[in-house]
Order: sequence, then structure tokens, then C-alpha cells
Amino acid sequence: MGNCWFKGNPYFNRVSSNATKSESPKIQSPSERIEKEDSQLPSNPKEVEALRKDTARNPLIVFTFEELKRITKNFRQDSLLGGGGFGRVYKGYITKDLREGLEIEEPLRVAVKVHDGDNSYQGHREWLAEVIFLGQLSHPNLVKLIGYCCEDDHRVLVYEFMPLGSVESHLFSRVMVPLPWSTRMKIALGAAKGLAFLHEAEKPVIYRDFKTSNILLDEEYNAKLSDFGLAKDGPVGDKSHVSTRIMGTYGYAAPEYIMTGHLTAMSDVYSYGVVLLELLTGRKSLDKSRPVREQTLADWAFPLLTQKKKVLSIVDPRLAEDYPVKAVQKTAMLAYHCLNRNPKARPLMRDIVATLEPLQQLEENPSDSLASAT
Repeated sequence: MGNCWFKGNPYFNRVSSNATKSESPKIQSPSERIEKEDSQLPSNPKEVEALRKDTARNPLIVFTFEELKRITKNFRQDSLLGGGGFGRVYKGYITKDLREGLEIEEPLRVAVKVHDGDNSYQGHREWLAEVIFLGQLSHPNLVKLIGYCCEDDHRVLVYEFMPLGSVESHLFSRVMVPLPWSTRMKIALGAAKGLAFLHEAEKPVIYRDFKTSNILLDEEYNAKLSDFGLAKDGPVGDKSHVSTRIMGTYGYAAPEYIMTGHLTAMSDVYSYGVVLLELLTGRKSLDKSRPVREQTLADWAFPLLTQKKKVLSIVDPRLAEDYPVKAVQKTAMLAYHCLNRNPKARPLMRDIVATLEPLQQLEENPSDSLASAT
């Protein structure tokens, strides 16, 4: 789909898990308050900013809906980038004549994400979670939120424009040139740095929906995490996990989270392992068109990841054996550890970053390496 972002993915049914909720601390962060105050979500910019005030480190522009019409040329069809369960995403330009006092020297390309207008509580809460988290977090591997619109039933987010779209659209396209191994490793490292930053933030964040459609690329294939609608504050103090409703995307979610509703940073690590497998094999995390035993990528590939010879048989054939074998084998071992059924045995994201960094420069003559591996 070329530059299409955010293609629809099958979300889990959004129902409460039967895990008991832990007692909330006396002082709640804005994102914790989103969870608690079901009927009291902000309905205008003043209320949104009041909720943000404790953690609003990043200045955000509050747009009117009329301004967004101008930015996107009235949401014209040729401005559409893509869509999914949340709504649609349009490209547009912000110019300094949009509003008096707007400090923009050159036209700024943006992506405008319009949430569906059903005014559902769940959609509103996910929209607000993005405003809260991206309004307080800033990192080279997170998409920058420029502003938002909260007017009547309109819930809109305005991001920096990511010209190469999602990793998913490149990895599984039938028309695009296959991503070379070095680019896949660059994406893997950038995404790992983004997750490591979230997990080690002053107040840790669990991303909860890590997948290739949520990793966006700039013009140099730098990876940035997007879509923080399902993000959660991590456990604090002596708590080992957060109990929450089971939400995410089939094929990526950690098994212990599906079973119990207990969410930890290790849930993200499992999802990261699945994405590593997608980069390694060129296969989707869940593919119903394949034979039954191969439909769930993690289950099919896991037994092969520690076998140096067999793992080469599952590498994306579109790479045409143009890859450094040792780097492939080490990447496979890393994915194996990320997918451990025991969450406590999985590596921390900072250790994953440390493992990936030397693999960026690991180059070999593919033919020589293939000979030595067999």
C-alpha cells in the first residue's frame, strides 16, 4: 500500500480481564486518571490541558477543526495516507499563515489522525492516552506529536510526517523493493532504543501494542514508535505488574499477558521478539493463508532459532542470501530469548540494544559464510 499507515489489525475483544485491580496510589498520573475516571474524560482543550499540566513537558498546539480542514485541504481523498479501526490518517501542511503567532518558518508536513466520530469511551480514552504520553515523552525513536483537536465530537492528533510510512507496508509489500538486511537491522535497533527509553523513563511506560504497523520510518529509515493509545504506566514500588484488560494484537501479545491480564515490560519484550522474527523471515506474525502449523509465526519459528543451519532456511527468501550469516544467527538467538515462555528470563530492552549495536557493523561475504555454516 505504498505510504499507507496504520493498516487495520485484529484487536482483542476489549473486555475486562478477571484479574483483580491493584489499589491505586493516592497521587495518580494523568494516564492513571484516564483509566479511573470513565465518565469524566475531558471534552474540551481547557480540560485536556488541565489534565496534562502535571506532566506536560512538550508544548502542543491546540488546533480547531476548521484549521485541520485547511491543513488537509478539507480531508481530500488524495490526502489520505491510510486507516484502520481508529479512523483515518491524512497528510497535510501547516503554514505560518494558518494562525497569527504560529512560529513556523517553512511549511511543515504533518500527518493528521482523525478518530472515528462514534464518540465511544474507548476511542476517546485511547486518543487521550496519546496526548498524555506523547505530551510528556520525547526521544529520537518516538514519533513527535505536534498538536491535537478536541472540539465537539472531533478527536484528532497531528504528528510529524513520516515519509516512508510503516515497517509493515515495506516488509510485506509485493511491489516495493525488499528491505536489505542492513536496513532491517537499523530498524530493529531504532525500535529497540524507543522501547528501552519507555521502559527506563522516570515513570516507566509499557507500550503494549508493539508491532510493525506501529513502527514508522523517516526518509533515512530511522524507526519511530507511533500510536500510544494502548500504552500504560508501568508498575511502581514493590508491584511486579499492572493488572489490566487484555488488549493488543493477535500474534504479538505475550502468552502470560493473554492468560492473566498481568502486564509488564517483559510483555513488550515478547512483542519485540515477534517483530524481530518478521524482519528475519519476511513473514507476518499471524498468517491464516499458511499451513496450520505455520500460521502463528512465533510458534512455528521458535524451535528453529537455536539451530544454526536450520535457521538459515527460514530467512526471508527475498534477501536472496545477501546477508551476513553470523548476524542472522545472532539475531535469531536474540529473538529466541525474547520469546521465552518465562517472562523473567527475557532480556531487558537495554540489553537488547547492547546486543544489536555490534550487529550493525557485522559484515561478511555471504557465500563464504553460507559455506562455513553448512
